[in-house]
Amino acid sequence: MVGFFQSFLNTRSSRLSQRIVSWVFFSILIIEFVILIPSYGSRRKELLGQLEETSTQVLVAVKGNLMMDMGQEELLDDLPDILHRDTKIVGVALYDVDGNLVDSYGEMPFLGPILEEGQDKIGRLYHSGNRYDIAWSREISYIDYSLVVRHNSESVRRALWFYLVRLLLLILLIAVFVTIVTLWGLERILIIPVLHLRDDLRLAGDVVHQNYIPQLYSFSHVRSDELGEVTQAFRNMFQRIYSEIHRRKLVEAALTQEKAKSDRLLKNMLPESIAQQLKQEDKAIANRIEEATILFADIADFTGLAAQVTPIELVEMLNQIFSAFDQLAEKHKLEKIKTIGDAYMVVGGATCPLENSAQAVVEMALDMQEEIKRFKRKNGEMFQLRIGINTGTVVAGVIGLKKYSYDLWGDAVNIASRMESHGEIGRIHLSESTYQRLKGFYYVEPRGCIDVKGRGMMSTYFLLGRKLLSSGEAMDVGEGAIAPKNSYCD
Repeated sequence: MVGFFQSFLNTRSSRLSQRIVSWVFFSILIIEFVILIPSYGSRRKELLGQLEETSTQVLVAVKGNLMMDMGQEELLDDLPDILHRDTKIVGVALYDVDGNLVDSYGEMPFLGPILEEGQDKIGRLYHSGNRYDIAWSREISYIDYSLVVRHNSESVRRALWFYLVRLLLLILLIAVFVTIVTLWGLERILIIPVLHLRDDLRLAGDVVHQNYIPQLYSFSHVRSDELGEVTQAFRNMFQRIYSEIHRRKLVEAALTQEKAKSDRLLKNMLPESIAQQLKQEDKAIANRIEEATILFADIADFTGLAAQVTPIELVEMLNQIFSAFDQLAEKHKLEKIKTIGDAYMVVGGATCPLENSAQAVVEMALDMQEEIKRFKRKNGEMFQLRIGINTGTVVAGVIGLKKYSYDLWGDAVNIASRMESHGEIGRIHLSESTYQRLKGFYYVEPRGCIDVKGRGMMSTYFLLGRKLLSSGEAMDVGEGAIAPKNSYCD
């Protein structure tokens, strides 16, 4: 019983159950009123009929007096005895053929004689149901008078009131009982399964994107009705959606992984800003850079090394050296351009803004000289580099449709290449433009004027090293303190 009421209270929280209960309850009330209320009229007619039976005593008395040839004034003489025996009759009135009052006794009835043809009798309640007058016609009474009898109908009113109360209570009791029984049945047949289905739908919506199928009530209870068909449709839909989402997540994961690989590969091939621009615009990319510093480095006696080792060993050695250089380029925020054979090219200030691109490139050149000492040939000799550096205006970008490569163009690039080719093994060769941007921070040695292929006579310098304070910070010794005043070549 406790479980039933608890279940009933829980079911009331459902809006659907509230609507069903209300509809059932009021429908039953309407049906019962339509069926049972007419019984109230029948009961009323029955009680009033009982009063009419008491009035026949008066009619019998009047007939008896007529048979004894009593005068009109004596026809109601026997009424005191009748009224004394039956307190329900409180008054009588007798009318002649013309409707004139012949005699009366007790309370005077409000209802007058019946004069219409064809009417046998007529009754009417007065004073809020306390008095009931009934008129007997001459045709039904078989006398030449119309008789009107007044009754005390208080007992009828009370009986009808109690009957109405009992009737309403019965209607309400039946409605409540049928509603509870209906709700109890609907709860198990419809409401609870629907509530479970609602909860399952909410849970499925929350976890359908996860990697497991939840334990759903609808999946563990099989029904063979329409609700079972809805549940089966939901189960099939959930499984299809789950499978599609799971498959899509696998595809997305694979695509994300492949995209990451592609992005890493593209980033290794091109600067990140150029790669992003190339993704958005499928056309040539060329940007003018007013000041960039280019470094070319070449491994000394590479041809002799190639003759001493196998191609695989040679490539492995180059990979180790150039990988170390790549890390230095990243450390100094420089951009590696390419490698050609044993040559390594890097630029500063092209893709990442630098306060002094020449200083950043020179710092890398010094680190490269230290790094190359870690590598040795088979005969134990150390590798050496020939490095050339120049600063100037270049154009940087990507051209062509296939095998994209980030490159530099301009006279500044050619001069940097000449600085390397005209340099000396184990030394860093600087152009005049690069030297002018390094004054006060490095020791340099003027090389003087040399004949540069394709450019004629040019003043160049060899970098000797950093000029540092005791704390390790670079010291600015002022204009012209690093080397003697430059003498320009004619």
